[in-house]
Parts: sequence; C-alpha cells; structure tokens
Amino acid sequence: MHEFDDALEKMIQREESNPYEVGYVSPVAIRKINNQSLELSWYADTHTRFHEVSITLPKNKVKICVACSQYDIKPYIFVDHEWLEQLYLREYSVFALIDAIGVKVAIRDNLLTKKKLIELRVRIDELAKKHDNISFISFADSLILKSNWNVGYLHTGVEYSYHPEIFLTVVNDIDKIYQEVLGLKIYAVLTQGSNEYYGESLLHISESKNHICLNSLGVPFAELLAIESAAKNAIKSGIHPPMQLYVDEQFYHSLQFKFEFKKNDKPQNAYSAIMKSQEPNYFYSSCNELIKYLQERKY
Repeated sequence: MHEFDDALEKMIQREESNPYEVGYVSPVAIRKINNQSLELSWYADTHTRFHEVSITLPKNKVKICVACSQYDIKPYIFVDHEWLEQLYLREYSVFALIDAIGVKVAIRDNLLTKKKLIELRVRIDELAKKHDNISFISFADSLILKSNWNVGYLHTGVEYSYHPEIFLTVVNDIDKIYQEVLGLKIYAVLTQGSNEYYGESLLHISESKNHICLNSLGVPFAELLAIESAAKNAIKSGIHPPMQLYVDEQFYHSLQFKFEFKKNDKPQNAYSAIMKSQEPNYFYSSCNELIKYLQERKY
C-alpha cells in the first residue's frame, strides 16, 4: 500500500513512476455489495482466454480502496495478503451433468437389460481410465463429471491448469457410448467455478466403501439443475429446440475459440442462478459445433 501510494504521488507530480507495476494485481468487477461481503467477477485469465469466475470477498479482508479519477486510475481494492494468495493457490472445478434422452420409453419397452447396463458401465470405466483427472459418477441413465483446476501462482510451482475444452470431447465420447450400447442420445450441462473443498482429492471414498463424497458444495449442482430446468422450459415453450449442450456463459466464454468465431452472436437463454447477482445466460449448441471453432490444439 505504501509503495503504491508513493508511486501514485510521484506520477501525479510528473516524476518517473508507474503505480501499475506495484504489487500483484487481480482484475475484478464488483457485482453486488452485501452486508458482510462483496460479490465479484474475478478475471483469472484474460491473456489466453476470457476466463471469468464468480467469487465472494469478505469485507473483513478489505483494507482500503484507492482511486484517482483525475488521472483515470480505476479503484484499487487492497486486501489481506493471505486471502489474495489463497485465491491463487486454491483449486477450482469444472462440473458436468449428463442425462440420457428417452429413458422412460426404453424402460417401458424393456430395452435396458442388465447385460446392456453392465456393458455401459464397462465402456464408461474405459473412458474414465483415459481421463484420470476427471471424476465420473454414473447411474444407468445419467452421469456427473467433475475436474479440478488451478489458476497458478508465481514462484510456487502451481501452474495454470484450466483446460475446459476436453469436456466437449468427453461429452461426445459419452454420447457415442450411449448410442452404441443403449441406442439413446444424451444431453449435457456444463459450468465451472469455485470449490470450497480445495486441497482435497476429486472424490472421497470411505474406508468401508459405502460413502462417496464429491468434495464439493451443492451450489454448482444447483446451478446445473437450474440451467437444465430453464432449458426444458424453453424447449416446451418453443424458445429453442432440444440441443446436445447447454453451457453456462462463464464456461462458454472461457473456451479458446478461433478469433473469427463470433461467440457472442450464438443463441443463448436466461436462467436463474442462486449465487450470481445478475441473471446469467446459458448457450445451447452441440459439441461438434463448438469443437469446430476451437483454436488448433489437441484436446
């Protein structure tokens, strides 16, 4: 704070100085002011992708806010050092909800035999083996996927590990498995964000093998269900047709699309999120459509 103050004063006095080079700056936008906290959009990466994450800053972690409108210096919020460091060291997660289409009819027609369901389980085991950084929780007709990622922090050895594009490929593979084994297509809902179980494994399985914990609060899954509910209502009311993919806008915008892809012009629809102050949107599309416009790299 003192270094920033000195640098700012020198710059105002037209001395050689640059306050923007002082300290470690994390770009944020304040979305809502609560009694005990600030709801922020934190931009974890704007160099290689547009990566926005919704976070909460406790007011007791705020030291002071400084701005200088005469020189077009936007507000700087100085926070507790340990809190800021933990923001970069903790883990975050990508979540997916995948559901098969037409299960009720298949059950009525006695198409979901034990043999087919065991084959489905084996095929998902094989897929999970290829992606050991993603946890697969499956029922016969649906799955929950979760993968942890880090923002990265200089001089700590923790590197930026956010690669959400792989989920498009995984969803495509799961769709293929369900069609080949059960003759059913699937749809998927995707989102990303904070995970309060940072520093833990993807899953917790008790010693007795009869308790599985996803090591996550229920909030991300409530968001997945909110998107799913909004999509179903939109389909029933004719707002948009059924699609393979329903993606929260923060996840969607964080994907590394080619420059010429006009991602903001693609179809979207609103949904109600319990932990976001503004009403967000989800984008609806297919895996192949989005993969087609990703930057050239192997996902």
